[in-house]
Order: sequence, then structure tokens, then C-alpha cells
Amino acid sequence: MTIKLHGLIRSPPALRAMVALFEKDLDFEFVPVEFATREQKTPQFLALNPFGQVPVFEDGDFKLFESRAITKYVAEAYADIGTSLVFKDSKKSAIQTVWMEVEGQKFDPTSTRLTWELHFKQIFGLTTDEAVVTEFEKKLADLLDVYEHRLTESKYLGGDSFTLADLHHMPNMHILMGTRVRSLFDARPRVSEWASDILSRPAWVKVTSMFPK
Repeated sequence: MTIKLHGLIRSPPALRAMVALFEKDLDFEFVPVEFATREQKTPQFLALNPFGQVPVFEDGDFKLFESRAITKYVAEAYADIGTSLVFKDSKKSAIQTVWMEVEGQKFDPTSTRLTWELHFKQIFGLTTDEAVVTEFEKKLADLLDVYEHRLTESKYLGGDSFTLADLHHMPNMHILMGTRVRSLFDARPRVSEWASDILSRPAWVKVTSMFPK
């Protein structure tokens, strides 16, 4: 059965799902969604995701939306292929889940606001709101202080091996490392080492090779 991922190149949620597929060494078809023509709002696409957003994932007759649900499915359904992205031990799995929740509830809202202000607004010719950037830089700095301490306890956020807890950070972190807030990562040695490690993984290099030149 053919695996398909419907998305938009450079969309962080789509890239989150894509890197999980690459980590699992899975063959898949990437299906570009034409936002310029509002393809995501057509009846055909809404049948796949009623919210009209990307990514959408198909594994034969099985369909999913929401990037973190997709990565979890890929990690568990293809557990014996590629990188093991989850722990089987219940206690290790629980700790990994904690840091997946931290990413979703704390890192993602903060980093998404900063990527919008410092990256995407430039693409769309909009003006950066410096007051918003200052507010969310402080939030990111406080969060990365917690990460710095956590990374004294284990090599990765979820434990001693790379898991979904780390993977989910990659798209927004990649964008932020190309902005002035990179200094917040560089100022924290363990955070800096962790960021460099995960963003140099072959699966992520494959993802970035697909970006338009």
C-alpha cells in the first residue's frame, strides 16, 4: 500500500510528519497542496481533513491529520523499521511523553509566534512587531533554561536516545536558528549541542534538501 503525505513544503507541521517518515526509512509520496488556489478548502481535501489544514497522511485506506498524531502512528506502526522513535519501557515512555507535551504546550506556541514575526512576516512583506518579539524572546529564554537543566540529565529531552520528544522541535527550531534568537540557543551549551545534533541528522538533511531554492 502507498503512503502519502499531503502538505506544503516549509510548513512546520508537514515537515514534522515528513522527518518522521524519513527517520523510519519509509517510501512515501509527497503530495503538494496548492494553497494559492485554496485547494485545502475544496470538498475533496476537506474529506481528508475537515479543518482544511496540512498535513494529511494516508497509509493505504488509513487516514490521519494532525502532525503529532501522524508521527506517533508512524513510530508505533513501523516500530521495527528505521529509527526507534519511542520507548517501549513504560517509565521511559512516560518521561518521553512529558517532554512531548512540553514541546506541544510550551515550545510550539512560543516558537511559532517567533517564526511568524521573524521569518514568515519577512517573506510576506509584513512588518515585525518588536514588542511581540521581545515578549516571546523572554518566554523562549525561560523555556531554554529548563531545557539546559534537563539536558544535564540525559543526552536528549526524552532520555538517552533520540525520540519524538526531540523530533517535534525540529521544524520551528530550524527556522529560529536562522534568526536573531539563535543566540538564545547558542548561549546555553547543552541546548546548543542538542540543537546541532538533531538538526544534523540525515533525515532532517533530506527534508531541507526539498526546500525550494
